[in-house]
Amino acid sequence: MKQQLILFLSALQFFTRIPVPTWVGHSPAQLNNAARYFPLVGAVVGVLAASVIIIGSCFLPLSVVLLLSMAFSIFITGAFHEDGVSDYADGMGGGFTRERVLDIMKDSRIGSYGAITIVMVLLIKFHALNEIGSLVGQPHAATMLSAILVMGHVTSRFAAVLVMRPLRYIRDADDARAKPAADSLSTLNMWVAFITTVLALAIAFAACHYLITVTSNHFLSYALATAIFSTLLMWVYLVWRLRVRLGGYTGDCLGATQQLCEIAFYIGWLGALTMPQRLL
Repeated sequence: MKQQLILFLSALQFFTRIPVPTWVGHSPAQLNNAARYFPLVGAVVGVLAASVIIIGSCFLPLSVVLLLSMAFSIFITGAFHEDGVSDYADGMGGGFTRERVLDIMKDSRIGSYGAITIVMVLLIKFHALNEIGSLVGQPHAATMLSAILVMGHVTSRFAAVLVMRPLRYIRDADDARAKPAADSLSTLNMWVAFITTVLALAIAFAACHYLITVTSNHFLSYALATAIFSTLLMWVYLVWRLRVRLGGYTGDCLGATQQLCEIAFYIGWLGALTMPQRLL
């Protein structure tokens, strides 16, 4: 149990700014095995972001609370994944060869593609969540959004972990951002990550499941399945894109996968809620 705790805390210290005890230590092998707990780190980030919504909704409008929640999640993760999707967009958008794409991704400067992408990612995330809250309505919006945030953070990080299974890490030189976690994902680590994801999804969905009976939107019961399916489509596209363009992945690609799959999750959920309006 102590070893499992060390692995979880290793993942927590790598992907967030949350302080951990010094006895946790750090090593490439330790972090590679900690990949099994990346979705659990997502649950922690999601719960912290959700707490801002729960507390803030008592005093402030929903749209303001959502912005504060997003800002808080960026703060506690150090914009780790947002930086990844920005570098990914710069590389894929500005590079015409595999080598050029990798060079651009490694450049610390942000380009036009990266700037536009990060703005669009944050805007889509905000508007999708805000629309979900508007459709659910008070007094259930805060509960629904809190559960969705936890599920979105968990599912998207599991999607990023799964990228490590079919693809290989392609940086030749050591990359301090991702090389320690870049070894092939073992079967054990994959299954632990999967079980952790399923448990987190079940708990979070149970927290908002009662809304099915108190709202008139019967499509809410299909929202989780729709969101997962939307995330799966995004994951399949990204894996295909990485295989074709790069023949593997980098740390920035994992960050991009997390951000884009998180958006796909929210859009899938929103699609389930708006389905009655489209069918009527």
